[in-house]
Amino acid sequence: MEITFEKAFDIFNYPFFKLLRIAHDVHVQNFDEQSVQISDILSVKTGGCSEDCAYCAQSAKTGAKMLKQPMLNPEVVLEAARRAKERGASRFCMSTSGPCLSSDDEFEKICGIVRSVKALGLETCVTLGFLTETQAVKLKESGLDYYNHNVDTSPEFYHNIISTRTIHDRIRTVEIVQKVGINVCSGGIVGMGETNEDRIKMLVLLANLIIPPRCVPINKLVKIPGTRVDDSKPIDDFDFVRIIALARILMPKSYVKIAAGRNTLSESIQALCIFAGANAFFSSEKLLTVDNIKDNADSQLFRKLNLKIEDPQL
Repeated sequence: MEITFEKAFDIFNYPFFKLLRIAHDVHVQNFDEQSVQISDILSVKTGGCSEDCAYCAQSAKTGAKMLKQPMLNPEVVLEAARRAKERGASRFCMSTSGPCLSSDDEFEKICGIVRSVKALGLETCVTLGFLTETQAVKLKESGLDYYNHNVDTSPEFYHNIISTRTIHDRIRTVEIVQKVGINVCSGGIVGMGETNEDRIKMLVLLANLIIPPRCVPINKLVKIPGTRVDDSKPIDDFDFVRIIALARILMPKSYVKIAAGRNTLSESIQALCIFAGANAFFSSEKLLTVDNIKDNADSQLFRKLNLKIEDPQL
């Protein structure tokens, strides 16, 4: 049954503790409430992107002036994956800048890296921009588990953030990836000047896909000087919790991930998010170009909340 904006809006505006109670009940019906999934992420090709995403320091059209870094040597990537596994991550995510990979050689190199990381016993995830179906098939054959391709925001607000692509371009790639049988990781960013209505519409869009994303990352904007949204008003912490709860209710079988910006959330707010259904996190100290949580912060928080890290082999 299609989820309407009106219904999602009503749920979002439930009394706060009623909303959290409903979201928590949905969560425990679909997941182990004491388990969390941990990922690590590495930028394997950085900067020089021709897109104009308002939030991103990697855009060549931004004032952030990030240095361009060519694709890393595969052994460098593998060593980072090994360290991630030692820290408890069960999934290793790899990102490349740009609207898509610039050559067949780069794509083949990524496929080889995916096979090698998979051989370490880790789930694999990549974000490479826009894909053809032929490329998606090759990634599937290489053993790729997840493909990340965020919609970023609502269809109505999208033009304020990106002009070089449309949100329909993004949805098309998501559908291609799902067609070949790869799990999709797709969410967005909050705090870029959008309204709560935009945030709700973004989740409704994702929930109404033929197959909702298996993982829904919610990024709290990390302001980078020189980007077009570096002066936007931050999202209220309790509105952030409400978005997490709504994502859990609308997509009950999806992992709901708190991604970028978690280092700006207190332990108490993170705990409310976890109660509301957040059950996936990035553990690395760096999320592509921005800082994440401090070393050992997760282990301390999880210990206080009696949480354990999910073992994907079970």
